[in-house]
Amino acid sequence: MFNKLTAAGIAAATLIGAAGAAHAGKELDAIKARGALICGVGTGTAGFNLADSQGKWRGLNVDVCRAVAAAIFGDAEKVKYVPLTAQQRFTALQSGEVDLLSNNTTWTLTRDTALGFDFTGVTYYDGQGFMVNKKLGVKSAKELNGATVCVAPGTTTELNLADYFRANKMQFKPVVIEKADEIRAAFFAGRCDVYTTDASALAAVRVANVPAPQKAEDYIVLPEIISKEPLGPVVRHGDNQFGDIVTWSLFAMLEAEEYGIDSKNVDQMLKSDNPTIKRILGVTPGMGKALGLDEKWVYNIIKQVGNYGESFDRNIGKDSILKIDRGVNKLWTKGGLQYAPPIR
Repeated sequence: MFNKLTAAGIAAATLIGAAGAAHAGKELDAIKARGALICGVGTGTAGFNLADSQGKWRGLNVDVCRAVAAAIFGDAEKVKYVPLTAQQRFTALQSGEVDLLSNNTTWTLTRDTALGFDFTGVTYYDGQGFMVNKKLGVKSAKELNGATVCVAPGTTTELNLADYFRANKMQFKPVVIEKADEIRAAFFAGRCDVYTTDASALAAVRVANVPAPQKAEDYIVLPEIISKEPLGPVVRHGDNQFGDIVTWSLFAMLEAEEYGIDSKNVDQMLKSDNPTIKRILGVTPGMGKALGLDEKWVYNIIKQVGNYGESFDRNIGKDSILKIDRGVNKLWTKGGLQYAPPIR
């Protein structure tokens, strides 16, 4: 029995050794040769993807791009951002204009198959909602029969809207506008009664985009959430290594939060005796080699970008103007859905 187990162990070790060093695919080779990651982001949603007055992109989605760059290059700033509308994003990824989409794209079966894409994780668990002016006196989405609704084309939002009204035997008139800033302008100008999109985006719009003299308090987000919207990064199908790097860059941010590793203490954590932390931070080598990266790939992500909780709080949570509650986006250890497979 001992000999059989030993032989099995040797065979397993041989397999691990053979697979340990990842072979670069054409996508990753091109990114490395270029010297920068090209990341497709949204056209401007506070907290998720928005360029500040100096043109620097910030947000939860932006931090995913930065994390991937930190993993590949050791430098989170080696990213070129390309703002894309909902209709532009998939063509841009298919054509190679961008390497990665990180712009509140919902993971669905058809997008994951027919479009030739791979979703690499969930950055934010969301759901579709409705926002109205308080003057309408509406308290529930069930009272929206006959309403005009501002919505972006080429989105799950547009499809969910039609399904919801049909299921509830209500009528509506869509006002379909492609660019996010133009949708917002139309809604606040009164061209439509309702604005529908992801609830997180509605919260951001209500806080950051209501034009004076109107105020955030003039608008309410109705209580109904009518869909599941798991939002996450998307890559082209084909280069498994690049897809793995994107996947594990997000997982690294989650694992770091779970083990109490953040941008402020990561240097101290290098001295930890915890074997899991030593693996995560590359003190015990092997995880970088498995991805074809430097062993400090997680260290670079956390030092330069932060863990998931830091990114959430800074961009959309308690330390931001949005003050969005973590809710289901808490770690699984806190009763939420965010859960990363182990780095081992």
